[in-house]
Amino acid sequence: MARHGGGRGWYGKVAGAALGVTVLATGASVWTAQAGTEGDATPKATAPAKPGSDVKPVDTSIEHASEAGARGINITIDDGPDPKWTPQVLDLLREYGVKATFCMVGTQAQAHPDLVKKVVVAGHRLCDHSVSHNTSMDKKPQSYQSQQILDAERMITEASGGVRPMYYRAPGGAFTPYSRQLAASRGMRPLGWNVDSKDFERPGTNAIVATVERELHNGPTLLFHDAGGDRTQTVQALRRILPRLKEQGYSFGFPVH
Repeated sequence: MARHGGGRGWYGKVAGAALGVTVLATGASVWTAQAGTEGDATPKATAPAKPGSDVKPVDTSIEHASEAGARGINITIDDGPDPKWTPQVLDLLREYGVKATFCMVGTQAQAHPDLVKKVVVAGHRLCDHSVSHNTSMDKKPQSYQSQQILDAERMITEASGGVRPMYYRAPGGAFTPYSRQLAASRGMRPLGWNVDSKDFERPGTNAIVATVERELHNGPTLLFHDAGGDRTQTVQALRRILPRLKEQGYSFGFPVH
């Protein structure tokens, strides 16, 4: 999700600081974090791939484009899965024939493996959204970033029954060159967004819809949430947005991988 209030995300603190490398990632803003240079050495993954899987590195650049082409829309859903809201979002997506990318927090995936499997069975894609949603990850040591990314990858893969996340979205957009390279080395394309619906702030259904319509010209990847609080407004907004975009000639797809 986008940064809200700075500091740690609503999942709270992670116990135990990671040891080892202590180089701090720079980048005081989302833009700075996302626009980091590519000059750092490619990090080595510290977690093995699931036995029998074939992990192929992907591009390290932050992706926004849609596989569906010029009139494609990428619906991305962050911070779940949540036992109350994820099923409602899944029902809506099924009703309108839309596929989405679910950016899951590791602890949530671990707590609700049945929902992770439902997401996969429905034909949606998985995205690693870190273990604990710390929006200050770009200011943490590389060892901490590694733990957050790789542990979440493992948690999501185990919860799904073996389906690996295809993308990595940094909490609050707190990417660093290191985190992007590490995720890409694990086959997870760094995933940004073009339109923040602001649904996390619960500004009202009308405001969420208006924000999406106003900012859609910015690009195809839309950001919504299925956890982190009452998501009634999100569900109501999606019920209006999805058919409206279809009527306007847009198609729904996945981010370029």
